[in-house]
Amino acid sequence: MNQDWSPKEVRLIVKDYFDMLHSELNRYDYNKTEHRKSLLPLLNKRSEGSIEFKHQNISAALINMGLPFIKGYKPRFNYQKEAIEKEISDFVKKDQVALETEFEGFSSKLVLPKIKEIDFTKMLNEEPVLSQVKEDEPLFRPTKINYLEKEQNNRSLGEAGEELVIKYEKWRLIECGKEGLANKIEWVSKERGDGTGFDILSRNANGTDRYIEVKTTKLSKETPIYLTRTELSFASLKTSNFYLYRLFNFDTLPEFFIRAGKYESFCQLKPQTFKGYF
Repeated sequence: MNQDWSPKEVRLIVKDYFDMLHSELNRYDYNKTEHRKSLLPLLNKRSEGSIEFKHQNISAALINMGLPFIKGYKPRFNYQKEAIEKEISDFVKKDQVALETEFEGFSSKLVLPKIKEIDFTKMLNEEPVLSQVKEDEPLFRPTKINYLEKEQNNRSLGEAGEELVIKYEKWRLIECGKEGLANKIEWVSKERGDGTGFDILSRNANGTDRYIEVKTTKLSKETPIYLTRTELSFASLKTSNFYLYRLFNFDTLPEFFIRAGKYESFCQLKPQTFKGYF
């Protein structure tokens, strides 16, 4: 059985992770394999596999803190909670201004993908395996802002994702020989405003309504989504005709997966805020 990582080892791998994250957020080239190999002689007889696993733990901790993470390291939520979260918090606080500037850029800027021609046949992806997230609130929170939620609320990013889904829906219906239905698609969030519980009113091939909520991120498909009470209620009300389109990797090569039904059937929901009455 592998021993827990020492404080020194955790400190080294967190710094290495943030070096890569800095490159990724600024769209610089870097090599994950080279980073792992450079860490090996500094650690206590760790393998490259154990280093990669620990990088994935750090991704999970950053998600738990509402911070951006490296897309190539799928989050693994079973981690040394106190050790990793404290080291991340300490690391961020040492260079708070610069790092929060990078986080703010991640959440606020819209970087459109450089796609010459959209191929919808290659854009639909499998949904992620449902994570069993047991962690509660992080023990340490280095920033007051949830930058993952702020990115999702980025109106420019959201509208760009919705526009892409509308194009996909028109393509899907035309491919089914339903061009007349394709012309009836409504961009609800833009025409009626937010607050309806869904973004796009499309049609199924049989002519019935297809209520679509679009959630877009520049990160990987494991990135959590954030919901309003209205969105939860609407999906429960329209279970048989409700669809979530989850767009990811939006700034590089956009892909998406689709889930149908109420959110409770395909998401592990965690409460974020509470209202207190007196």
